[in-house]
Amino acid sequence: MAKMKPVRLRPPAPLPAPAKYRILVVDDHPFMRAGLAQLIDRQADLMVCGEAGDPAAAKTLLGKTSVNLVLTDLTMPGRSGIEFIKDLRASHPKLAILVVSMHDEGIYAERLLRAGARGYIMKEAGGENLLLAIRQVLRGEIYVSPQLSAKILENLSQRKPRASTSPIQTLTDREFEVFRLIGQGKSTREIAAQLHLSPKTVDVHRGHIKEKLGLSEVTALVRHAVRWVETEGSDQ
Repeated sequence: MAKMKPVRLRPPAPLPAPAKYRILVVDDHPFMRAGLAQLIDRQADLMVCGEAGDPAAAKTLLGKTSVNLVLTDLTMPGRSGIEFIKDLRASHPKLAILVVSMHDEGIYAERLLRAGARGYIMKEAGGENLLLAIRQVLRGEIYVSPQLSAKILENLSQRKPRASTSPIQTLTDREFEVFRLIGQGKSTREIAAQLHLSPKTVDVHRGHIKEKLGLSEVTALVRHAVRWVETEGSDQ
């Protein structure tokens, strides 16, 4: 009988490293971008693949590298945040978008979700909640804070009377951007240049805003917009 040779077991081959989700950070403040990148790059499943200071630079990077998620601020130079998200949704329909902003989620979040974002988180929420939001959006889910989620569900259940809705919420996205810029002290020509509109179109939007807010004079609209911006805060 032939003598059997001893069997030598080979050690198992190492498992491939887990794939890292690639995140593009868009914020006009370098320190903010650096802090976000540091937080994200410490995670085993996440990495920052690029940084941009404005929407135009972000679009250039998206044409050069693969990205799973865009983590973007709301208010930046150039294209407005709402229009930037609409552009991304049109050109990259499968791209996940998470907005991280200092602005009140109660005013901006639902509008941005309608524009195509998959989540909204305020900067004051902290790093742990931001990572939770990133992973939730990457799973294909929508992220908002528990407080806002409860508010949305309450509105859907129609327990609140419709009269309680702020008149600001009745503005279209474009009207809302014009209103916000009026509150920042921008002239008609400055607003037209920033939003890539004609001054005449801005005047038309201004008229619609006055009508929806129940204001008869331009000076009243300016005062109302300035007070609103001062109350809600602005990072510009």
